[in-house]
Amino acid sequence: MRMRALGVATLATLAFAATACGSSPSAAPAAGPQSGQPSASASAPAAGGGTLVIWADPLRVKPLQPFAQQFGTENGVTVEVKEISKDNQMTFLTASQQGSGPDIMIGAHDWIGNLVQNGAIDPVTLTEEQKASFSDKAIQAVTFNGQIYGAPYALENIALIRNTDLAPDAPATIEDMIAKGKELKAAGKVKEVLCLPVGQKGDAFHVYPIFASGGGALFGTTATGDPDPKQVLLGSADSVKAFGKLKELGEKGDGALRTSLTNENYIVNFAGGKCAYLVSGPWAISEVKKGGVKYDISPVPAFKDGKPATPFVGVQSFFVASKGKNKALAQEFVANYVTNKDVAKALYDADPRPPALTAALEEVKAGDPDAAKFLDAGKDGLPMPAIPEMAAIWEPFGIAENAVVKGGDAAKAAAAAQKAIDGSLKN
Repeated sequence: MRMRALGVATLATLAFAATACGSSPSAAPAAGPQSGQPSASASAPAAGGGTLVIWADPLRVKPLQPFAQQFGTENGVTVEVKEISKDNQMTFLTASQQGSGPDIMIGAHDWIGNLVQNGAIDPVTLTEEQKASFSDKAIQAVTFNGQIYGAPYALENIALIRNTDLAPDAPATIEDMIAKGKELKAAGKVKEVLCLPVGQKGDAFHVYPIFASGGGALFGTTATGDPDPKQVLLGSADSVKAFGKLKELGEKGDGALRTSLTNENYIVNFAGGKCAYLVSGPWAISEVKKGGVKYDISPVPAFKDGKPATPFVGVQSFFVASKGKNKALAQEFVANYVTNKDVAKALYDADPRPPALTAALEEVKAGDPDAAKFLDAGKDGLPMPAIPEMAAIWEPFGIAENAVVKGGDAAKAAAAAQKAIDGSLKN
């Protein structure tokens, strides 16, 4: 759900609603027109100098209006912000190939490999000073094949959110967390040991820290430390052991992972006091506060003798469309409007996810302890692999996760996932 900075004029009144990492299971866009086709939503007054078209999901369109108007006025152009509400990445790719796409697309950094492979986005030209103004993690995430392909504006990762009335202390290990959750459930104080979404299709994004702590991995690494698509490791012996750990936590084991917990109900359950522990991101906090739950945020714990529980880190970004009609304007907008502290702060104020711009981030951390805690939980996280091959991982991983959570054989589930991924990558 499933995880933003802008710049040049002081648009501190700008509001912005971000979503969780765009192509991850955590980031389903808000519902809108079922066609998935773009619909006009906002535009700056025309000034006789052409049109710049920006595509955004429903949560982002309205808050972009003052931003678009300011840029349009300063540059003598019309800026249209159009809404897409379904299959955002695919809608953009299809339109781009047909010559009917936007000049700027907003989305998650893990789209980059697929968009580059399909010739849909251009590198973004940032000065050394501009690059240095962002967090290292954000720049790392938007860099692909040695080039920067997006201007980052928000970081997002999951953490452990706990009800401090029920669980005053942060658990040191997964075992400690499960033991406390089971104790609370046995006492009738909660309905669930842990609120983490699994559903009928699995959810690799949310379960990944636990899977990683169990020794599992998606890819090997290249000599430069990047994910190596030639080494898919879901079927490896270590990943089999990790799936085995998920099975132990599942419905025929500890009962902590359950397919009845979905992206639609897991946050609501926590906000309603039905579980003491929630694995989620900044997007959950408004619902938690609405429920009146006293909470704290800490890193997802690791298994007692396990590897670190590294979460995925997502970076929301602005992309310059390769086939846009106004690429120079798009570069100006993306490179020079995604680097201003006041605008980045305004984006955060509208939706509290840690800004990618360091100066804005420091201001945010000073006033919002939640932001600092989420950042701490993700400081050693893994930037979501942006290689095109990552698209082949999600579904097979999710199917394997669902199978073992139901009590299925870990080795068979891992082997089936590996086979499905290998077959997909060969086609």
